[in-house]
Amino acid sequence: VPCLVHDGIKVWDTLAIAEYLNEVRPKAGLMPADRRMRAHCRSICGEMHSGFASLRSALPMNIKAHFPNFPIWARAQTDIERITTIWLECLRQYDGPYLFGTLSAADAMFAPVVTRFVTYDVKLEPEIVAYSQRILALPEMQQWIADAQQEVEEIDELDAEF
Repeated sequence: VPCLVHDGIKVWDTLAIAEYLNEVRPKAGLMPADRRMRAHCRSICGEMHSGFASLRSALPMNIKAHFPNFPIWARAQTDIERITTIWLECLRQYDGPYLFGTLSAADAMFAPVVTRFVTYDVKLEPEIVAYSQRILALPEMQQWIADAQQEVEEIDELDAEF
């Protein structure tokens, strides 16, 4: 669970951290300036934050692993379809290259899903593959992936089923 400590203030929930950072650094553009876009961004961030339990359960995050042709359970596939629908709608409505045109909290919230799609060899439409590649190419993502590759601690329970 992430925790941000800033000016003596502790914020420990992903969505709360995004909102807090948007307040203290509004020019960073974590949330779109347009009210309608911002509401949409908050909605899909909330959906990511509280939803997709089947995806999280069936495809646990493991940046170090790769499971080609991984069999995806039906409920996890339903989550994948909802996520890719969100992505396609946003990319098309806001003219990409990111979900709300420019990088936003929504892209950050969905970045772990991109790594899951890679780990479990999820078959995706070309437009979704291109978006995923843009996310993976971000310097912050490259650093996160490099750091994850160096981790020595492993959680056996997460690999036991695979």
